[in-house]
Amino acid sequence: MVDYVSTVNPDFSLIAPELALLIAASLVMVFIPWRRMPVLAPGIIMVGFIAAFAYALGQWGHQSSGFAGMVTCDNFGVMFKLIFIVASVLSILLIGQYMKSRGIDKPEFFVLIAISAIGMMAMANTTDLVVMFIGLEVMSLPLYVLAGFNRRSLESNEAGIKYFLMGAFATAFLLMGIAFIYGASGTTNLRQVVTDFNYIAAGRGMYLYAGVAMIMIGFGFKVGAVPFHAWIPDVYHGAPTPVTAFFSVAPKAAAVAVLLRIFLYGFADVALVTKAFWILAVLTMTIGNILALRQDNVKRMLAYSSIAHAGYILVAITVGTQEAISAAIFYVVAYTFFNLGAFAIIALLETRMGAQSEFSELAGLSKSAPWIAVLLAVFMFALSGFPPTVGFFGKFYIFRAAVESNFITLAVIGVLNSFLSVYYYLRVVKTCYFDDVTEAQKPVFVPATVGLALIITTFGTIGLGLFPQQLLDFTRQAIFAFL
Repeated sequence: MVDYVSTVNPDFSLIAPELALLIAASLVMVFIPWRRMPVLAPGIIMVGFIAAFAYALGQWGHQSSGFAGMVTCDNFGVMFKLIFIVASVLSILLIGQYMKSRGIDKPEFFVLIAISAIGMMAMANTTDLVVMFIGLEVMSLPLYVLAGFNRRSLESNEAGIKYFLMGAFATAFLLMGIAFIYGASGTTNLRQVVTDFNYIAAGRGMYLYAGVAMIMIGFGFKVGAVPFHAWIPDVYHGAPTPVTAFFSVAPKAAAVAVLLRIFLYGFADVALVTKAFWILAVLTMTIGNILALRQDNVKRMLAYSSIAHAGYILVAITVGTQEAISAAIFYVVAYTFFNLGAFAIIALLETRMGAQSEFSELAGLSKSAPWIAVLLAVFMFALSGFPPTVGFFGKFYIFRAAVESNFITLAVIGVLNSFLSVYYYLRVVKTCYFDDVTEAQKPVFVPATVGLALIITTFGTIGLGLFPQQLLDFTRQAIFAFL
């Protein structure tokens, strides 16, 4: 384990990516009344994300902490910062035409994404439970607004309200868990908890374990684990599709980062944690896939499948070895590309007049928009886990880590669930290429920004699948100082 240098004096270089986004978001907010701001807002926010990306890369390999130990700068945090930035930028690229088609293209939209990303970075960049909680709230509040951003849509309003209520419920569990841990240990810093763990567990174990359980429940909601998943399909379906794309990747990645920090660093010695995650992983994979089988709406199908993918990541968290953690981060990166690519195409199809992303609306897509059908098939194959896509290697590395650590049953259940998911993913491909067209298909217009997003996501899905070792080495470096 690397020794961290902690200082009370603020070192703002540790939070340079967050500051870059904050400055960009503040500029847009201050000048929103300016007539040209709706046009300039995406560019300003994009410059902020580019600057944040550059600052984050500059932090790679520099292990330090600051702000009285409340901010931790390590490769693990930097890796997740880069994931948040990429997911945010790709989501922004999807916004333009979709939002204009619904009359909700407002500059505030880009500000909300930037502020939410700041909260995610704060969550990944600390080992202090209070800072994690603050980051969670900074992340979540903009997401509630984004879910209900289309005020003219009853489904969007329902999504915003449901997300807010379930988010507040999860936050209550999380905050109570932090309070229990603080009461047991006298600190909210995970490093101090690790140092004094045996002493704390011997004297005030009941409070400590109660706090651990409540934190697990709180983040179970955030990651979409069963039985805390009920809000996901309605929120994902009701929110604007670019927002759903953002929801499906970035907040889930932030929750995974915190789960890894807390349970594989702070509370790795709690034996019940492994058993609890084993059960959560099995339930999440199985129920997510079974419910996805029954869907006739592609967007709801992807929502339920996102629950199953959370289950695959929970398999890695259950195993808890270095290879498993590396595989979990690898899978989060892979999922970012192929899931955002799938939602990008759904957003394109929904811009067609009257389109609601039903399976029946995909019929004939191979003839009306052949390249779109090909890309959609690529993303479905990646979600299924077919080689040579990066989705195959993401699942392979997770299940290999499980087998190597003697979690044979868990690995077998995961593989069976992966086979189960093939049915509903290939149903999308079958509908595009083989179903009869009942009416003339409307053309699919591909804006330049969406085309760029599709190029990036396709390159990530295929390129990382052809050369997975480079990404795997990168993720191994990310956990070098973590354990």
